[in-house]
Amino acid sequence: MTYDLMIALLGFAFVTSVTPGPNNMMLLASGVNFGFRRTLPHMLGISLGHALMVFLVALGLAGVFTAWPPALVGLKAASVAYMLWLAWKIAHAGAPGEGRAKPQPMSFLQAAAFQWVNPKAWAMALGAVSAYVSEPSVAACALVAGAFALVNLPSVTLWAAAGQGLRRWLQAPARLAAFNWTMAGLLVLSLWPVVTLAP
Repeated sequence: MTYDLMIALLGFAFVTSVTPGPNNMMLLASGVNFGFRRTLPHMLGISLGHALMVFLVALGLAGVFTAWPPALVGLKAASVAYMLWLAWKIAHAGAPGEGRAKPQPMSFLQAAAFQWVNPKAWAMALGAVSAYVSEPSVAACALVAGAFALVNLPSVTLWAAAGQGLRRWLQAPARLAAFNWTMAGLLVLSLWPVVTLAP
């Protein structure tokens, strides 16, 4: 890959990683509800899980959807159902330590697995592969995946840190409830392209 193409890839990875989407909305909410340190596994799961996803998509996984369109419909249905469930959980999250069952942040494996039902993660992976992988060699696929891993972690860290910064202001139960419902609403709104685009 040429120097110019690599710079373009890093720019693509940064813009798509740092802009609002399901991962970043959930990290903002996690930073508020659990703090930055407890959100670290969530951040690492996103970055490494998405890099693995990009690698596998670049190797040819995307061809499954071309060969068998019902797989894309199934993916969309799973994405919508899972993200609606996550939105419900965020909306009903109380203050840390409140209630009988102590709330837990998303784990590394949960965050990594979430990438496979995250519509924005799929769009990022497919966009990167179509634009920056000319031939699906292992080295080329690893380079694109590595670029995402390099850029994604600092990008998502900003969202968790922003949530941490809001923790004190959101100590008031009414403010926290309003914030959580807002984050849940934004997560649901992020599904709009998935629902409206034809399979």
